[in-house]
Amino acid sequence: MSEFHMTASVIGLLTGAQFLAYAGLQIPIGIFSDRFGPNVFLVTGTLFSGIGTFLYSISPNEACLLVSRVLAGMGDATIWINLVLILSQWFYAKEFVGLIGYAGMAGSVGSLLATVPLTAWISASGWRQPFFVTGILLLASTVMLYVVLIRLPQKREGGTHANTKVRHEKMLLVLKRILKSRQARAAFLCHFGLVGTYVGFIGTWAVPYGMHIFGMNRPEASQLVMTGLIGAIIGAPVTGWIASRLGSRKKPYLLIQTLIFLAWTVFFLSGGKPPLFFAVLLMFVIGYGNGASALTFAVVRHSFDVREVGSVSGFANTGGFLSAVLLPSLFGKVLDHFHAEASVVGYHYGFLIPAFFSLFGVLGTVMIREKIRAGENQAA
Repeated sequence: MSEFHMTASVIGLLTGAQFLAYAGLQIPIGIFSDRFGPNVFLVTGTLFSGIGTFLYSISPNEACLLVSRVLAGMGDATIWINLVLILSQWFYAKEFVGLIGYAGMAGSVGSLLATVPLTAWISASGWRQPFFVTGILLLASTVMLYVVLIRLPQKREGGTHANTKVRHEKMLLVLKRILKSRQARAAFLCHFGLVGTYVGFIGTWAVPYGMHIFGMNRPEASQLVMTGLIGAIIGAPVTGWIASRLGSRKKPYLLIQTLIFLAWTVFFLSGGKPPLFFAVLLMFVIGYGNGASALTFAVVRHSFDVREVGSVSGFANTGGFLSAVLLPSLFGKVLDHFHAEASVVGYHYGFLIPAFFSLFGVLGTVMIREKIRAGENQAA
């Protein structure tokens, strides 16, 4: 804002453009990845993320900043879906649950590094250097992914590729079939209730909540965010391990979804201001649930043919993003209704929104039909 003399609304536009590109591409990327394979899309997406991040670091004006964020959003849209698809194709179904948990943990570690460590780096060197270095690292990752996913397989196959034409279903028919699937709708609701409530609140209102309701300064309020992130780091691998040991994804997921609903409900029932130590505990539990949301994709992997995993994963991921977009806006409207975001009454009634949203996650988990498949221990 200082360097380019931009308003807060323009800064919001930059962030919104990236998220909009991410959300809009989830389902199309999933369908195309199923059709043409995830390798090229993962490499291309990482390239776009690298170019967008690098361009952001050297942008001379607002237009360049906007283009760079759109590029980064387009690249981001390919990463998780194709990672899920590659793990589905390379590993046994039983191994997938643990691996997707570690992948989720890696994402949470990245989120943690983007808080205090990134703030310290920006304070020491300005905002451009961190984006410049991150962009270079992403471009280097693009080269590594190209070698591992494309170049080495080509060498093993002697550089020959079958030229057979495959008839693909129209995208609209694929989407229609997904919408008719109870399991796909269940995965959408699971992600809507678990991920969106966490991301939507943590990303917008968690720090103001700590400052206005508990009288914290900004660094202290940021600890609430970090508590949730630590929970997310633990939640992904631990829940994956538990699900593998139980041989069930639904049972632990239903317990976690219920706990998240209860956690948001406690925030409401306590008038928006539980004892501080209890608020910290609740944020940890909610963060743990976000990490455990990797089970959504374990359910998808277990329930659908590997040729449809990308499409359904994109649909499920859209549920989480939709919730994350809706919650901050609705929460803000409740605060505005009570005329001040510092009002404990506003936060009290605002917590009804994540509590209500999290009910959809419980409903989605109840809808899951779990069965043992014959090919459970076979790689796709």
